[in-house]
Amino acid sequence: MNTNGSRTLGINGLGRIGKLSLWHHAGRKYFDNIVINVGREVGQSFQDMIHYLERDSTYGRLESFLHGYQAKSVISDVDEATASLTVNGVKVKILRQHRNPREIEWAAHNAGIVVDTTGQFLDPSLGVDAAKGSIRGHIEAGAQKVIASAPFKLKEGVGMPEDAVTTVMGINDGDYDPIRHNIISNASCTTTCLSHMIKPLLDYFGIERILSASMATVHAATGSQQVLDRLPKTDAKDLRKNRSILNNIILTTTGAAKALQLVIPEMATIGFIAESVRIPTATGSLIILVMNFQEEINKKSIRREMINSIYENAVTANTNGYLMFTQKQNVSSDIIGTPKAAAVIEGHETHTRTGSININLENVRGIDKTILDQIKDQVTSIQVTQAVIYGWYDNEMASYVNMLGDRVVSIAEAMH
Repeated sequence: MNTNGSRTLGINGLGRIGKLSLWHHAGRKYFDNIVINVGREVGQSFQDMIHYLERDSTYGRLESFLHGYQAKSVISDVDEATASLTVNGVKVKILRQHRNPREIEWAAHNAGIVVDTTGQFLDPSLGVDAAKGSIRGHIEAGAQKVIASAPFKLKEGVGMPEDAVTTVMGINDGDYDPIRHNIISNASCTTTCLSHMIKPLLDYFGIERILSASMATVHAATGSQQVLDRLPKTDAKDLRKNRSILNNIILTTTGAAKALQLVIPEMATIGFIAESVRIPTATGSLIILVMNFQEEINKKSIRREMINSIYENAVTANTNGYLMFTQKQNVSSDIIGTPKAAAVIEGHETHTRTGSININLENVRGIDKTILDQIKDQVTSIQVTQAVIYGWYDNEMASYVNMLGDRVVSIAEAMH
């Protein structure tokens, strides 16, 4: 908060998440001022910046997004000399000089809280003097709190610093300590959806009944992919990232399984596999979650009706709107713009199948050999139910940016 009582938000980067964060906060109006660091000149004039800000190929025009089809332009008071404008009543200042976080003038603009949307500064263990910059540089430049709009990337064997934490709203946002934590990761869109899909099942069944889990995200294109095939960079390991997203289904990787353990630590004890497939759509993604549960003797078997009722009850119990359940038959475009929905469970497609698994007790760790010798039949059978659950998410505005906005505001509230 500024000394005059107004609130100022800093945004570093003006890519997909940075631009849509501006749209979100221009509509929300919690912050009176927004300072955006671009770190370079844009186009041939400041009007090219305005052109970019008020149009979007996925969500349409800014004024219509905020106020409907009858709306008029919400951008006013454009001053090229000071690189300032007003967006829907919120004052916006554009900075174009510095790329290194430690050189950005956050202190001069009273930006106490900064969202870094560049995806470039994700190692909280790096010091402010890192050659290519560090997320800690924002603190050096005057910010009190920094939120990364992507998962942290720590080098192998390096532990999480004491002042850094990863949170997902509605899952573990209470892990954030306003006194101790200055650097916060808002995880990823996929981890956000996945955690909201898993948490209700974990709360109901307990970790001891989950035998294994896996997921695949059928994910919309991102800015890191190529429009047309391109020659790989030096030392490139994944040649598929250089292929055109316009006309290919592309297998890739996701760090959702690793990030999930940061927000739901119990999942570290479960063998969890996460895969990703990129498809030629602008936004609107899908997680296919597969869970294997151990059935319990003399208890009701796990069926699709039970799984769906768990989610329906979770939606009723949590009024934050982050989890939704539907029995409708959706396609990906139906999910675009759904407010705050981290995950939209497609109950119509929930499936379960129960079967027996034979286990040779000789191969089970922890069983004393003297006990095994007393067992006549050392091959036993257990009942296992496999459940397949589908969860939609708008990986840009609705699922991720809206929840990122909630995280930013909650941290700002705790600063006052």
